[in-house]
Amino acid sequence: MKPLVAIVGRPNVGKSTLFNKISGQRISIVEDTPGVTRDRIYADASWLDKHFTLVDTGGIEPYSKDEILSQMRRQAELAIEMADVVILMTNVKDGVTANDQDVASMLLKAQKKIVLAVNKVDHIGDPPMEFYEFYNLGLGDPIAISSTHGLGVGDLLDEVCAQFPPDADTDEVEGEIKVAVIGRPNAGKSSLINRILGEERVIVSNIAGTTRDAIDSRYEHNGDKYLFIDTAGMRRRGKIEHESVERYSVVRSLAAVDRSDVCVIMLDANEGITEQDTKIAGYAHEQGKACIIAVNKWDSVEKDDKTMKAFRQRVQEDFAYMSYASILFISAKTGQRVEKLLEEIKIVNQQHKRRITTGMLNDVLNEATAKQQPPSDKGKRLKIYYGTQASVAPPTFVLFVNSAELFHYSYLRYIENQFRLAFGFEGTPLHFIIREKKKD
Repeated sequence: MKPLVAIVGRPNVGKSTLFNKISGQRISIVEDTPGVTRDRIYADASWLDKHFTLVDTGGIEPYSKDEILSQMRRQAELAIEMADVVILMTNVKDGVTANDQDVASMLLKAQKKIVLAVNKVDHIGDPPMEFYEFYNLGLGDPIAISSTHGLGVGDLLDEVCAQFPPDADTDEVEGEIKVAVIGRPNAGKSSLINRILGEERVIVSNIAGTTRDAIDSRYEHNGDKYLFIDTAGMRRRGKIEHESVERYSVVRSLAAVDRSDVCVIMLDANEGITEQDTKIAGYAHEQGKACIIAVNKWDSVEKDDKTMKAFRQRVQEDFAYMSYASILFISAKTGQRVEKLLEEIKIVNQQHKRRITTGMLNDVLNEATAKQQPPSDKGKRLKIYYGTQASVAPPTFVLFVNSAELFHYSYLRYIENQFRLAFGFEGTPLHFIIREKKKD
């Protein structure tokens, strides 16, 4: 397992800015509202060929009664529990606060390896006098950094890497299936991931939109490695215009789709299918991702022998453009068919990356054109000379023809269906490139 490094501290000391600086990408939402990072957010990072997982946590408010704040504190505690090294972030401009002391004593109790970072030291040279009072926290030598300008971050990472356990696996993870769990707020995305991981890794609360960020969680099952990306629920545009944090979340969810191999599109069985669901799925389809439609909360639906068939039919009608996607009826709460979902993720990922030999491809093409003649117009008939697979994820085929104009959409659909009948390609879209080639 790669070493886990958690960044903790009270709200608004610059944890997310440091997180983004180290991970080299803007994953954490950075805004001057305290408590913007609610969950633990994960990213892969490396320093001098050492790979590790970085965790950004919500600010710790040790004695807060507020429901979200106390859940954030629980999340930070969980991150500390799991971490190999903890970076405690403080802020030179505020000096040592009572909250800093509480967090430091919490860390000392947990007996973790701690690296103390004093942020907002924005100039090179000797640190200001206020810097030295951080020795009072009893955590050894503080390291002066500026997370905004990147000053001192290299020294901080040197110290962090020096603290890794001797047996830590700091090499890159290969063969991992990246799974984005997407859907509207409150469809049960976080509950599903918690059910799979068997731990409370993502805040689950009935307040819609609790997960604001996309959160990465690693999981291994029967020798297969998965990386689950829980995304903030995507709300309709009209509802998010005024809140930039919400708007970032949608962007983040779309970015999670881009990073993934497989998208699990979560529907709420009680709410039925909304326009928003088809839009979210549409984005995954356009990006050429392997897709599974998971109908959650199936345990809470009153059913007879026709309920599932009727719901399945509705899904097929509303998601007609992605008829390749498999549909599973699950319950994150009871665990119903969650094991089956994991198997399905593995299958569609394999299909998404499947390569067909040119010989086999052309056998199927010849058979298809013999079975159903290509269309013609004004006496000129479409000829498909041959086809070849250009790439995978999604499988992309180049078909060489005498006239692209004659290749009607309906005939392309027919060819696609013949490919699916012959090769499967369950759960993945297929892309076609039509090239005109003058026959010598």
